[in-house]
Amino acid sequence: MLRQILAITFIFLCTSIAWLILGETISSRTYGSSQQSQGKVASTWGTSQQQSPPTAAYFRDEVESSTTVENAKAVVRTQTVHHQIFLPVQSSRIQVNFHLIPRQKGLLWYSTYSVDFTGDYTFRNDTAAPQEVDFRLKFPAQKAIYDGLAMTVNGQPVSLITDDQGTVARAMLGAGQSANLHAGYRSQGLERWRYELGDGGVTQARDFVLNMQTNFRDIDFADDTLSPTSKQPIPGGWQLTWQYSNLVSGFQIGMTMPAKFQPGPLAGDISYAAPVSLFFFFFLMFIITTLRKIDLHPMNYFFLATAFFAFHLLLAYSVDHISIHAAMILSSLVSVGLVVSYLRLVVGLRFAALEAGTAQLIYLVLFSYAFFWKGFTGLAITVIAILTLFVVMQATGRIRWSERFAVAPANAT
Repeated sequence: MLRQILAITFIFLCTSIAWLILGETISSRTYGSSQQSQGKVASTWGTSQQQSPPTAAYFRDEVESSTTVENAKAVVRTQTVHHQIFLPVQSSRIQVNFHLIPRQKGLLWYSTYSVDFTGDYTFRNDTAAPQEVDFRLKFPAQKAIYDGLAMTVNGQPVSLITDDQGTVARAMLGAGQSANLHAGYRSQGLERWRYELGDGGVTQARDFVLNMQTNFRDIDFADDTLSPTSKQPIPGGWQLTWQYSNLVSGFQIGMTMPAKFQPGPLAGDISYAAPVSLFFFFFLMFIITTLRKIDLHPMNYFFLATAFFAFHLLLAYSVDHISIHAAMILSSLVSVGLVVSYLRLVVGLRFAALEAGTAQLIYLVLFSYAFFWKGFTGLAITVIAILTLFVVMQATGRIRWSERFAVAPANAT
């Protein structure tokens, strides 16, 4: 029996090395092309976006004089200088609607989204004279599309002057007159969206309300961003609100889009942990065959190991063609079918379907699905290990291992 254990251990170590190589191959396929794939997604869909509030400014000409000394004489020169005067935002009413549309490239999913943005901003000409004001809306990203881009001032459409930085609307404001600027567009982005309260640093926001609606439940706020002041569940998502009367802050408002299960990293993690799964299965098969006095040769263990490896090999090369759940089901059916159909010939159908099939469902299929439970993977595997230990200890408590491992005497000649 000692030789049998050594042979099984050798098979286990060789299979573990094969899993290590498979895991490295998956990692290479996943991360070797991730930057290239992300660049392709960004070039066809768009990049992450960071929207800032519009600005309103007018130009004022001032005559400035300067005195220089030339040839021992004072020379006074004057010049007209254009000063840009910005009007502060008096109030902001913003509506942002997100629709998450994940896209897959290779072994990775990318959190792409569409966004409908509308904003109503109030400015006031606090001077005693009419001013020609330029309202500029800065684009949240250069590599993006902006469909339905429109701006109105006090409900009146205005012509737009657009460049690679944004778009400008020009309107005349009378002395002391307020202007309501309405801006809106539909766009697409990748992974993150942010709203800047100002041009950086500590900024003041007066009478500010931003409503955000999502079509996803798994919301996440990035670092250095403000949490919503209120949130309400809606069918399929959330209605989030940021409302402030007079806010002074250096933080932004942001949303990080939820990520789907990444098939590449998940398949890699399952492959790296596969030796633990096979160890439990081999251990249980060895105990069961010992208790029932079933002769299972090391070559039988070798074919069982290859059936386990087939699960991870098929999973690794199918997750980039079908969904991760469909790939798990397909790989499980293939691997369990290999084991049961093989042991049916070696031992019998009852043992193959009941003992071996059940053990494989637990230590291969359920073990692998534990990686879908974020934050509970380690706990799930620990529970499986403890329950296995308890069952085996109870089943083998009366076995005299010295007799089972005793070397049979050689036949006398």
